[in-house]
Amino acid sequence: MLSYQHIYHAGNLADVQKHALLAVMLDYLGQKPKPMCYLETHAARGVYQLDDAAAVKTGEAEAGIGRVEDWFADSHPFSRALMAVREKHGEKTYPGSPAIAQALLRPQDSMQICELHPQEATALRLAMRGSGAKVHQKDGFETVMGICPPTPRRGVLLIDPSYEIKSDYKTLPGWIANVHRKWNVGVIALWYPILRDGAHEPMLDALEDKGFPKVLRHEVEFPPAREGHRMIGSGMFIINAPYGLQAEAQDLTERFVSL
Repeated sequence: MLSYQHIYHAGNLADVQKHALLAVMLDYLGQKPKPMCYLETHAARGVYQLDDAAAVKTGEAEAGIGRVEDWFADSHPFSRALMAVREKHGEKTYPGSPAIAQALLRPQDSMQICELHPQEATALRLAMRGSGAKVHQKDGFETVMGICPPTPRRGVLLIDPSYEIKSDYKTLPGWIANVHRKWNVGVIALWYPILRDGAHEPMLDALEDKGFPKVLRHEVEFPPAREGHRMIGSGMFIINAPYGLQAEAQDLTERFVSL
């Protein structure tokens, strides 16, 4: 069983980039009356208490959302999701991607999310209680492949592994190509860490060689969370990127450069 738990990193600068873009994508799709779906391969526990000892220990949230929350106006979809989750779970709460989706989806929309870790899956079910989300305590890659093409066909898939399994870097391009083949209208968003050793670069080269449509590749760099930390940035590779997402990405780039 993999040991990764995101509470140590929740609300860090990588989360800010990922969740701001995710919120804008969901908000854009929600502007049309047709229903949509949200899928996620690695959902973790859904919501995080930033006064938890694990979060305080690393200080990543304090250097992340605690530092840059004023980047986002109250009307921004990310801010709206933050406010909705805090109203429900408390002011020290940070929403994971399932909670952001829950805050922005409408009654006619659907959500299917996966988390294999037993404790995280239990916490996820509790966090998603009453939302109508279907939580799968199964391998996310296998489950999403079985769901696609989903009903409804409009929607977003977030792929957000911990990369504890190093072979993910090699297998993800082919897996994503297979998902896109089955679900060519879906917005497919892959998050990846930017590490000092450049482990992500061959994966991104392979993805770009696939010739996917309407691709947005967005990367930001930031200071390491602590001395010796390997992650120095965050990236998103998005297929069928919605209209307007490029402008949001450019705004984020400018803000990260100012750090």
